[in-house]
Amino acid sequence: MTLRPIIAVTRALPGSLNLPNAEIRPGPQDKPDRDWVLRHIAGTHAVVTMFSDKVDSHFLDAAGPNLRIVANFAVGYDNIDLSACRARGVAVSNTPHAVTEGTADLAWLLILAAARHLPAADRFARSGQWAQRGTLAMNDFLGQDLTGKTLLIVGAGRIGHATALRSLGWGMRILYTARSKHWDFELAPLAATRVPLDEGLAQADAVSIHCPLTPETKHLINRDRLALMKPTAILVNTARGPVVDEHALADALATGRLYAAGLDVFEHEPQIHPALTASDRVVMTPHIGSAAARYREMMTAMVADNIAAALAEREPPNRVA
Repeated sequence: MTLRPIIAVTRALPGSLNLPNAEIRPGPQDKPDRDWVLRHIAGTHAVVTMFSDKVDSHFLDAAGPNLRIVANFAVGYDNIDLSACRARGVAVSNTPHAVTEGTADLAWLLILAAARHLPAADRFARSGQWAQRGTLAMNDFLGQDLTGKTLLIVGAGRIGHATALRSLGWGMRILYTARSKHWDFELAPLAATRVPLDEGLAQADAVSIHCPLTPETKHLINRDRLALMKPTAILVNTARGPVVDEHALADALATGRLYAAGLDVFEHEPQIHPALTASDRVVMTPHIGSAAARYREMMTAMVADNIAAALAEREPPNRVA
């Protein structure tokens, strides 16, 4: 390109984009409204989008004919109309690998916190009730043990594999669901077994969701499937909120049909079902799966590499469309 390329970023990024020959339009810390985004991206050659940015025909029209690439700052890209991008010759990239370890860590944080009633115990310790009541009885705050139990991984990708690896410290039996056999799951050290979803839900003591959001996976975990789970089971979701029917989950927890849940993503985020926020059986985080400084800075570097390749008319290393 002979002109200095313009790159718009829709939100503030960790680190800096290493694109010294480009004009960078930085994004704000707080989420801007849609009209601001459409003005911000006008006339750009590349846009760095967040998973919450809807990239559709209107978005692409606002960016204009110079747009070469939409570089999504996420591994998922369900927010992007891939067909519309292809029709305009606009590349789409994501940031795989960089999100894997951080999200798997968070999945295990949620499993453990849900199993041991961390929200209720934390509030109790902070409230002054402990000092008033004195030493607890030995049957207070009893949680679930995970040693030797069964973990079901729903979605046998990189994050699901990393989450399964973390279960080895508890000697867990690992099941997984996928459209085809994954040898990295089947062989040592995981020695996992591929099962149909319904069968796995019925056997699992903990279920960790790692599948992408597609029309087929929306409400994959619905009322009927929650009913298959053990009343002592834990459900964790660090993938996408709409994979779980949030209303059905709230009912299952309220009626004791499910033991606990750990949620980093929500069906209508940032709005959360009020029954979930009120429940001591839910531990939640605000969609921060990959939010360790090292991994987020890696994502920024991957975005820069994808953009640099597209502007140089080379294949972006993490192109998805």
